[in-house]
Amino acid sequence: MIVFDSVSKRFPNGHVGLDRINLHLERGEMAFLTGHSGAGKSTLLKLIMLMERPSSGHVQVGGYRLSDLRRGQIPALRRNIGVVFQDHQLLFDRSVFDNVAIPLMVAGYDYGDIGKRIRAALDMVGLLDKERLNPIALSGGERQRVGIARAMVNRPAVLLADEPTGNLDPDLSADIMQRFQHYNQVGMTILIATHDLDLVQRMGHRVITLEGGRLVSEGVASEDGVV
Repeated sequence: MIVFDSVSKRFPNGHVGLDRINLHLERGEMAFLTGHSGAGKSTLLKLIMLMERPSSGHVQVGGYRLSDLRRGQIPALRRNIGVVFQDHQLLFDRSVFDNVAIPLMVAGYDYGDIGKRIRAALDMVGLLDKERLNPIALSGGERQRVGIARAMVNRPAVLLADEPTGNLDPDLSADIMQRFQHYNQVGMTILIATHDLDLVQRMGHRVITLEGGRLVSEGVASEDGVV
């Protein structure tokens, strides 16, 4: 589903974000991307979204080599990729309903279908009764769940999450991860960048570790560590 073939990313200031990464994420797989701050986690996610392009090597998503996509094809790629950010990136001058509606409006969905999809997404994250509230009235955990609903509302094939539990307490973090697990169980491919190793070990999925832009280890997490 997601393939990195000897991918490197060097920035104009000379910083090496990624160095010869080879990675294959299967369709329907859930995996965690770990590493210290600056290890390259966010850079790797941005290459999948085509927010950045590699300096060398090739990235494939869903069988499409991203370097072959024309500019006009990028929106179609992004419609199949949901993204959850650590800081929510919600609009505080819009209601919860309107925030979740944004991807559907950009994609040109029929107005009659938008309401059904939004309410289904909010119901999935337990916020159906909050749709008319402004995000400022919500707790941090609720705002993060709004971000998840927005990422999921158009039912993408791939979900990327960049430190989605970084500002949450352990109970809320576990709740968010269980919601991701549910989406994975219905066939979604999920890649989560996180530094929360204790949480990762409890989930029992593949862990991909970066260090200085290099992939240094892969294995399946367990309570005893990564094996």
